[in-house]
Amino acid sequence: MFEEANIQPVMSLKRLFSTFFIFLFSLAAFANEEAGERTKKFDPGETVIEHVSDNHDWHIAGHLSVPLPVIIFSPGRGFEFFMSSRFEHGHTSWNGYHLDEKNKVVAEDGHSFIDFSITRNAASIMASMVLLVLMFFSIAKSYKKRQGLPPKGLQSLVEPLILFVRDEVAKPSIGPKYEKYMPYLLTIFFFIWMTNMLGILPILPGGANVMGNIAITMSLALMTFIITTVSANRHYWRHVFAMPGVPVWVLFILTPIEFLGVFLRPFVLMIRLFANMLAGHIVALSFICLIFIFGELSVGAAWGVSVVSVAFVVFMWILELLVCFLQAYVFAFLSAIYFGAAVEEHDHRNEAPHTHVEEAAIV
Repeated sequence: MFEEANIQPVMSLKRLFSTFFIFLFSLAAFANEEAGERTKKFDPGETVIEHVSDNHDWHIAGHLSVPLPVIIFSPGRGFEFFMSSRFEHGHTSWNGYHLDEKNKVVAEDGHSFIDFSITRNAASIMASMVLLVLMFFSIAKSYKKRQGLPPKGLQSLVEPLILFVRDEVAKPSIGPKYEKYMPYLLTIFFFIWMTNMLGILPILPGGANVMGNIAITMSLALMTFIITTVSANRHYWRHVFAMPGVPVWVLFILTPIEFLGVFLRPFVLMIRLFANMLAGHIVALSFICLIFIFGELSVGAAWGVSVVSVAFVVFMWILELLVCFLQAYVFAFLSAIYFGAAVEEHDHRNEAPHTHVEEAAIV
């Protein structure tokens, strides 16, 4: 019995190392094979950009990919629907349309149209939404069945996160009016976290760099900006255009800065999420590209670099697990701070008059 207990961890460790070295061998051999097949030199920049950019098909591995629907509407031709496989990865045209260098659908005759295509990022967002809806309906059903009982299963995993957003994000940042903003904060937190987890690395099968698309992060930041602006009370706008307790001559300097800050806040939200998620993907892909670069030299060089590259990729993958949660938390936390500043009530009658030194410190 004792010997069997000792053998099991050893066998598990052997399987882990075997899988790791098989992965190394596959990468090194594939790099050397690709180098032999290509007539032009491997371009790491083009490869990285291709993997982190949006696409009209869902890349799995090698030349294997899943085509996605292309949906186009033009006033003269109406709706047109076909699969992206018709383009053959941009090598051919179909029905008067083709893919340009930026992987966008372009009309050959130059007519205007609206592109409603389901790209890889759009498909990943839909997958995240479906998973979140299924998860929370399941949790809601569990709460109804197990009233008064401790959480169990998926409920026990998600409940601490919900309480974390409520107690550590919403309440301290917004105050008594936090309940009004809880649905948005929970939605944005779990959506960013789930989407990041699904596309944690674009080199994995089915990976999509959704939050590495600035249009997505801009949309999320815009929603926070709209909610902040609509919720803002008169005290908020008074502090923006004429901060109390500040000399009039200082307002000529302070008011433009405060007004600019109203628009800089969502801009910072957008850039922070976009840059952090994109940077992690690019770094991980860069280490993988090293294997292919050295694979053009020899199999031995690819083998030598593979050990270091894969080790760094594994490290980045573990780090990205933390970053996925951290970026969701930061976005929700900053949104809550903006909401709190917009709805905060001020009673300037009870404030003591500021000295010039205090006023300078406030500025």
